[in-house]
Amino acid sequence: MTVTLNLVGDKEADELLAADPLALLIGMLLDQQIPMEVAFLGPKKIADRMGGLDVHRIAETDEDKFVALCTTPPAVHRFPGSMGKRIHALSQYIVEHYDGNTAAIWTEGDPDGREVLRRLKALPGYGDQKARIFLALLGKQIGVQPTGWRAAAGAYGDEGSSRSIADVVDAESLLQVRAFKKEAKAAAKKA
Repeated sequence: MTVTLNLVGDKEADELLAADPLALLIGMLLDQQIPMEVAFLGPKKIADRMGGLDVHRIAETDEDKFVALCTTPPAVHRFPGSMGKRIHALSQYIVEHYDGNTAAIWTEGDPDGREVLRRLKALPGYGDQKARIFLALLGKQIGVQPTGWRAAAGAYGDEGSSRSIADVVDAESLLQVRAFKKEAKAAAKKA
């Protein structure tokens, strides 16, 4: 199954995200405190600078050198130093726990949705919400739909929602997700 994504709006970046599970996982890791499409452009910046995206190369690179790569303008994130360290730690974790096979997080042993969520939450830099959003992204756009994935993803798994990057398929849906987030933030401030 060929997957087409439109998370960034940049053809090459979106193709990398669709083809490489590590790129998608890193994009989700970077998705905080910056616009979604900027976060998901980060993996392409890294791939361009390293001559490709390779979990073993990232994990084996000296952390300070990898952070320097992430901070080189244009930086991979608003906070490139701390995010560079998180990407490095994430890569090391994938090498150590999944032999460098990123997709094994959601495929190894035919896990159900709750198990995939548990595995995602164990990743460096992934909390409960980020893990649920990523699980919804896998189910809604990548075609990875283990038993119970929608329930495990919570509201992010709801069909027809406009809550997160999992629901972004074009420029219009990106605006809908932004509007939802703005409303949710305003409601939280009132509470």
